Amino acid sequence: MIRILLTGGQGQAGQAIVEKAQELNINLIPCDRKKLDITDIVNIQGIIKTYKPAYIINTAAYTAVDKAESEPEKAFAVNSSGAENLAKISAQYHIPLIHLSTDYIFDGEKTLPYLESDTANPIGIYAKSKWAGEEAVRKYCENHIILRISWVFGEYGHNFVKTMLKLMKEREELAIVSDQTGCPTYTGDIAEVILKIITTSDLAHLYGTYHYANNPSTTWLEFAQAIYSEASKFDILKTKLIRPIKTTDYPTPAKRPKNSVLNTDLFQKVFKICLQPWQNGLGKTLTKVYSPVKDNQTG
Repeated sequence: MIRILLTGGQGQAGQAIVEKAQELNINLIPCDRKKLDITDIVNIQGIIKTYKPAYIINTAAYTAVDKAESEPEKAFAVNSSGAENLAKISAQYHIPLIHLSTDYIFDGEKTLPYLESDTANPIGIYAKSKWAGEEAVRKYCENHIILRISWVFGEYGHNFVKTMLKLMKEREELAIVSDQTGCPTYTGDIAEVILKIITTSDLAHLYGTYHYANNPSTTWLEFAQAIYSEASKFDILKTKLIRPIKTTDYPTPAKRPKNSVLNTDLFQKVFKICLQPWQNGLGKTLTKVYSPVKDNQTG
């Protein structure tokens, strides 16, 4: 049985991969930051020598988009230097590296979905650090797959869905940005496609950069409305009104791309994996979020 090393095992994507690997009986070695600090190349080398994995999945990342503006050193240490360390060690031991990146490496000025070949133009510290990480992976590790993902959500960690659920229980009115467009992507689907790629594909002919996201594209406002509609099936919500606002009405330390929709045609063609609608993932997320409450009520 192949052995897969996972970094960022306590992150939202990492936890979803752990869960899916258990379902599929895959030999996964999850490492959180305490066990594997990707900013420490000696630490990485020690872990590789100990476990001798056949593949490495890197989900470790500094993802606090706004906080990164005041902590650039921390963002670049993990997202750039950490990725470079993993790439160098992966190349040294001839281990294929699957590395997660982001839609935010684009500036959002394009009106059509972004292709893998489109020019990157990151506009914030987080985005710049992730782009630097991509460049390092391409430079130092030939045997890599970079998977750009977007608007990630799921039952684990911090994300838009979890934030909305909290606010909808607390506030009668929410103001949500309506002029940013992207593709919400469920961590469970990310986990499934990564593990499927590793276990069923001949990666030697498939290395490169790909876009993966759920469909269809939507706005933050429409996403929030869908969350409200789905969550209403499980809970009594305080929110009575969700009103649209523009990006300029909600200034943040980090500027967001207006359009970060990813074109996934190449991914679907190469890996022959069909995209899932994000609505399915939203339903699964809320079922898992609310199931512990239901279990307690029935227990």
